[in-house]
Amino acid sequence: MAKDFSAMEDSNRSNNPSIHDVSEPTRRTVLFGGMASALATLMPMTASAAATRAATLGSAPLIGFKSVAVSTADALVVPEGYTATVAFAWGEPVGVAGHMPAWNADASNSAAEQEVQIGMHHDGMHYFALEGSRRGLLAINHEYTDDGLLHTDGMQNWTAEKVRKSIAGHGVSVIEVEQKNGQWQTVLPSKFARRITAATPMAVTGPAAGHALMKTANDSSGSRVLGTLNNCAHGYTPWGTYLTCEENFAFYFNGPQQPDAHQRRWGLRKDGRGYRWHEFDARFDANQHPNESNRFGWVVEIDPTDPTMTPIKRSALGRAAHEGATVATTRSGRAVVYMGEDASFEYIYKFVSRDTVRPGGFKANRDLLDHGTLFVARFEPDGSGIWMPLRHGEGPLTPANGFADQGEVLIKTRQASDLLGATKMDRPEWIAIDPQSGEVYCTLTNNTQRGAPGRPGVDAANPRAGNTMGHIIRWKERVDFDGIAFRWNHFVMAGDPKNSRAEAKGNINGEAYGSPDGLWFDSRGVLWIQTDAHATNMYKGEYAGVGSNMMLAADVRTGETRRFLVGPTNCEVTGVVTTPDLRTMFVNIQHPGESPTDRSDPLQPDKYSTWPSGQKGARPRSATVIVRKKDGGIIGT
Repeated sequence: MAKDFSAMEDSNRSNNPSIHDVSEPTRRTVLFGGMASALATLMPMTASAAATRAATLGSAPLIGFKSVAVSTADALVVPEGYTATVAFAWGEPVGVAGHMPAWNADASNSAAEQEVQIGMHHDGMHYFALEGSRRGLLAINHEYTDDGLLHTDGMQNWTAEKVRKSIAGHGVSVIEVEQKNGQWQTVLPSKFARRITAATPMAVTGPAAGHALMKTANDSSGSRVLGTLNNCAHGYTPWGTYLTCEENFAFYFNGPQQPDAHQRRWGLRKDGRGYRWHEFDARFDANQHPNESNRFGWVVEIDPTDPTMTPIKRSALGRAAHEGATVATTRSGRAVVYMGEDASFEYIYKFVSRDTVRPGGFKANRDLLDHGTLFVARFEPDGSGIWMPLRHGEGPLTPANGFADQGEVLIKTRQASDLLGATKMDRPEWIAIDPQSGEVYCTLTNNTQRGAPGRPGVDAANPRAGNTMGHIIRWKERVDFDGIAFRWNHFVMAGDPKNSRAEAKGNINGEAYGSPDGLWFDSRGVLWIQTDAHATNMYKGEYAGVGSNMMLAADVRTGETRRFLVGPTNCEVTGVVTTPDLRTMFVNIQHPGESPTDRSDPLQPDKYSTWPSGQKGARPRSATVIVRKKDGGIIGT
């Protein structure tokens, strides 16, 4: 998540196979018999594979680099022996043949040009191998836009063209990348190149498709939506597709002066978050189109190899301020999708598919995520936990309590979880699964309202009042990923030992950090932790000794963390993936130079940062950083 919206939220209460190889019917033994280690970076983990790889790895040290120092410089820092190259920045062409406009440094690119250029504010991403670790597709989320930087004169002289450009800056970029002569570059043009924006036509499937609460004046079917927005973290599936997740969608809508109970529960308010799209695109005015916001907050499935595929909003996975969608596979072959909802006092979910994953790629699994059961987590004080099903007609999820059918349960996932008594968490964000143990980890970024008057108090899973620093929780399913019982504990309470307030010190074993956000396991079992302390918190108070946002590597067996990367001023470090051979790492740097007031000044774009160009007066740009070892070795060793 790019910004600390908690105040508003609280107020609302080697050689490797390609993805084509993995999808072939001949790979049936891979899908149903446990993954070979060569495929581990391409597919979610099975329990049998976890045991095999744990025995293979043994007790060998996982981390071998020297930790970098805390920094507040407007620069990106990596360890000795590593290089970091900036690539795939906002405004570069994605590679659509015949439509490859160059980026204009003064932000004068048109909306039509932005529609075929890489979007703004990179977030989650995944590498889909075409030729192992030499060539592949990068699918990159673009969470939001800073209109002060996106337009030459910022928010002044607001027009329909500016709304269109802002809409185009959102969504997902699919680019083809390849390594030539030791350097990575975008393939231009590419038959795979695509921009998916907040105006791209999409289908809705699952129980909420066609529901009365999904129908609008422009879509009487309730099954066709324009666009995806606030795309934060992501996921990927065993059948080779990308899952992009819609997070803080409510901020884009102009809500009524007096929102109803449903709208209040989802954070709709008058004037939204200042995007002003409703002034020229009426669908973002909830007064005119009250159901339009119900059509956002979903997990969207995309086939990155097919630029003609209509993205699909999978309503069976529930509606939420989705941070990500991490997929595991059970021993029987069913898909399980873990999801956190990045908002204060919201919930952790998992979806279990009814059917098993079939060989044959996306075509064979096109409807797999439309059928299954959504669960919400309750963390008990004794370290046990239970997954509670969100099924219409069970328990309080009845018409008498406002749930006419399963579609309404999924559209009103928050209200349903409230009634079930799920555990209200401290902003659950990214989820990652340990490829050795099968334990599931989730970052809980922070929650300064925990224990405040009129707000929920501390509990066993969220034990710190005024939680400024955040923590990481983990759990192990009792039997398999589709089970209903689990055991949990805390991996770490983030913080800085130098803080004066005891609850902000944490129990860090290694380098101090706060606000853990991005989270990802590589195939060796190294846990990569990325932080997002908002610009208004950086460099002062309890964060004074922490410095710029960073990425750390952790050995979960010992809890040791080492600081691997520090980003430029006021950025968020988010999104990380490696090539299958672990020798190239892609890391996203979001909103460098972000203004503490959330809207950058176009007349002084370099006020906080000029990264990555470093030139006076330059607009800061979100970009992907390519990290490699100088000796060509495995990242992190």
